[in-house]
Amino acid sequence: MTDLELRRLPAGRVTLHDARRKIERTVDLESFEIGVFAVTEEQLAEILPIPSRHPRRPAVEVSWLRAVHFCNAASEWEGLDPVYRFDGEDVEWDATAEGYRLPTEAEWEYACRAGSIGPHYAPLTDAAWTSADGIRTPQDVGGKLPNLFGLFDTLGNAWEWCWDLLDPERYGDYRVFRGGGFADEAWSVRASVRRGGSPRTAQDDVGLRVARGAFDDPQRAQGWAAQDDRERALSDGPVPFGWTPLRRPLA
Repeated sequence: MTDLELRRLPAGRVTLHDARRKIERTVDLESFEIGVFAVTEEQLAEILPIPSRHPRRPAVEVSWLRAVHFCNAASEWEGLDPVYRFDGEDVEWDATAEGYRLPTEAEWEYACRAGSIGPHYAPLTDAAWTSADGIRTPQDVGGKLPNLFGLFDTLGNAWEWCWDLLDPERYGDYRVFRGGGFADEAWSVRASVRRGGSPRTAQDDVGLRVARGAFDDPQRAQGWAAQDDRERALSDGPVPFGWTPLRRPLA
């Protein structure tokens, strides 16, 4: 398989914002590895039965479920312990395993910011492919400036799936994606913007970037905890303006 080039990031801290509940939380992160580039069409096609028409473009139209299956398949290809366990479409992450995985939302934002505190790590026209470029498809990875961690395209070009649930109180099993896409306007291509979708849905501007890193607790790591997901799924709260309630309780 074409190498999934990773960069090891130092331990650090990131603050995440929850617009619906109007709260923020600070996450202390252990060191982990993350892809220098988004997974490309070529890399996806080498693992899964998907044609590659544009080898260096980020792979898009990849559902969250397909993304986690890709991570496990890439782990097995390289002789690493797969991190995900499947029971039909129910997925569990064994955080003690060292194979490829999706980053947690906290890892993703920390990696994207690379120490910056503003909405972008560089002027957006230099850092990201967006609607301002007048393009109709994702562009080859690595065509804009990297951030200070040496990561390319964390903003713009293609949204990237994370492990975390978006908002289980209102959106059930929807998963987070981050970063913005090639057709998005500047206001939505920012380090803090979070969106999400059904784990079964594929979109023409959503792909993935892999991470690696094993931790001591199989159900709690890098700002995520299985127990927190369960508790949030059972709670209730006001729906922000413009949000459509979707009650799909977790099992």
